[in-house]
Amino acid sequence: MRIAFAGTPEFARVALEALHGAGHDVPLVLTQPDRPAGRGLKLQASPVKQFALEHGLAVAQPRGLRLDGRWSDDAASARATLEAAAPEAMVVAAYGLILPAWLLSLPRHGCLNLHGSLLPRWRGAAPIQRAIEAGDRQTGIVLMQMDTGLDTGAMLLTATEPVLPDDTSASLHDRLAPLAAKLMLQGLDALAAGTLKAIPQPGEGVTYAAKIEKSEARIDWTRPAAEIERRLRAFDPFPGCSFAFQDELAKLWRAQVVPMNGVPGEVLAAGDGPLVVACGEQALALTRLQWPGGRRVDAAEFLAARPGLGVPSHLS
Repeated sequence: MRIAFAGTPEFARVALEALHGAGHDVPLVLTQPDRPAGRGLKLQASPVKQFALEHGLAVAQPRGLRLDGRWSDDAASARATLEAAAPEAMVVAAYGLILPAWLLSLPRHGCLNLHGSLLPRWRGAAPIQRAIEAGDRQTGIVLMQMDTGLDTGAMLLTATEPVLPDDTSASLHDRLAPLAAKLMLQGLDALAAGTLKAIPQPGEGVTYAAKIEKSEARIDWTRPAAEIERRLRAFDPFPGCSFAFQDELAKLWRAQVVPMNGVPGEVLAAGDGPLVVACGEQALALTRLQWPGGRRVDAAEFLAARPGLGVPSHLS
């Protein structure tokens, strides 16, 4: 089929690679504009753009798609380019821009979205992270027919994936991305054969996966230890969770819940093993930490890197 594609991060690149590898005609790829990245803040192309250019696929990077919005000139140009490309359908995967009505109706078969949750749970921007943070035991991928709502469209195909007890957003992403690509190809085959069936989403069980904000990264020791531990894994690799250690802001990447109690933030144990810190319920043994500008290390190496600081009696 003749399929336009819209996506930006690695999750989407995996799908685009599968789409291209399966022999579909991809006349146009939409992706977010290049962003500053790295210490030098040089403009960096998205993983989707990098793949598209490496394989000779046409790329458009509108800053917006609303014809009456701030970037109306970009939107008008993107519309003309899409109309010229004449796709039969568009596949969307973690694109990052809202698709307006004109785009949803432009391809004959509309726009199909690869969403990283079992809808209607975790509609929104960060379904992988929020599933881990909430302690969900199962998640998955839904191929959805897009409409003007926020992830409200009819479900076309679904694939499930367990959330493992030690999953981070990175590890779960790395399993969901190829699962999404496989589901996409199955859906396009069914679409071409006329056998793809749409099922409306249930009206109950709707939750929203809000975008991860950096302000959420600061650890609140008054929260239950199990909740903090899940957030550590949910926010790995971005944005990470931080806490004040003396006068520096350190990051905590991994911890284990231990059956100890104390005043939230109180350091209950420190030595050759993990730092143990009291939480609102139980405590956390801090096992992987990072100083600013450093690398992730175990607790003993973390403390040894700042021998003059000493271990405070309380963390904030």
